[in-house]
Order: sequence, then C-alpha cells, then structure tokens
Amino acid sequence: MAATDGLEARLRDLGGFIREQRHHDRISLRKLSELAGISNPYLSQIERGLRKPSAEILQSIARGLQISAETLYVRAGILDEHEETDLAEHIARDPHLNDRQKQTLLEIYSSFRSERADTPAVSEAPESSESSEGIEGIEGSEGSEGIEGTADDARLEPVTDPEDGVSPPTTVLPASLRAVL
Repeated sequence: MAATDGLEARLRDLGGFIREQRHHDRISLRKLSELAGISNPYLSQIERGLRKPSAEILQSIARGLQISAETLYVRAGILDEHEETDLAEHIARDPHLNDRQKQTLLEIYSSFRSERADTPAVSEAPESSESSEGIEGIEGSEGSEGIEGTADDARLEPVTDPEDGVSPPTTVLPASLRAVL
C-alpha cells in the first residue's frame, strides 16, 4: 500500500510539474496535446496524476514543452536523479570559446535559470586561465565602451504567429548584447 501511495504522489507531482510548465509557457492543454501528438483527455489525466505515462509519451510532452525529457523521466521515477553537472565548469573549460563568449553564455544561462523559480541561478563565472583584459564586450575591459547591459536585461516577449495566434515567448536581447554575440 505504501508503494501505491508513493506512486500516486509521484504521478501527482509529475502532472503538477507538466501543468506548471505549460502555464509558464502560456500553452493551452489543447495546444500541448497537439504539439505532443497525444489526445487532450489523456494529457488531462496525466496532469491530474490519474495516468502513468510511458517514456515515449513523456518524451513527446517534453518536446511539446521544449524541456528536457530527462527532467520528466526523473519526476516520473523512470530515471534516478543524479548530480547535476556544472554547466559553468564545462563552459569555462571549453577550448573553442574565448573569454567574451564564455562570459556572455554564462550571463544568458544565469538569466534563464533565475526565471525558473525551481532552479537556482549561476551567480558568477568560474575563473578562467585566460585573461579578460582587452576583450570587447566584457564590462571593465578595454574596448567595451558603449556596451551596456547584461543578460538580466533580456526579456521574453510573445511572438504573434499569423496562423494560430500567440506562439511561446521568445527571448529578446538588448542591442548591446546582440552586438557582443
């Protein structure tokens, strides 16, 4: 009986998470069911915690919500939660990116993470072996005159699609950051 209670709680949590993501993205239940390719009643039952979706269905829902399928697998109990890899460390170690690109990526990533209440934001860029002196676009470095703003200045705006109305929000970066990228 305890296992059944645990499963029911996990399904309610999964359904609530899907609903929360859908509301955050301003997608109707009907629109998500179309995007995911599953029936509206079945999706409604999943959101209410009445059905246990397969990995394939979760993958379709994740695709419709434009989130990681792994996130839904963990919430559904299909995958065990593991330690999150530190994206900031991966960016810092990437030999194909210069310091300016690394800093910009971290600022954008941090702004997206802080938008989602369920995940903490990256507060600082990790130390890099390269010097940031003289790199255009990094505040306080030579050549960055006239570039103002951070990724925190980015905003989400709905984009009107002439065929079906409003599409999911699109990120609009300030002109100063677009120039850096």
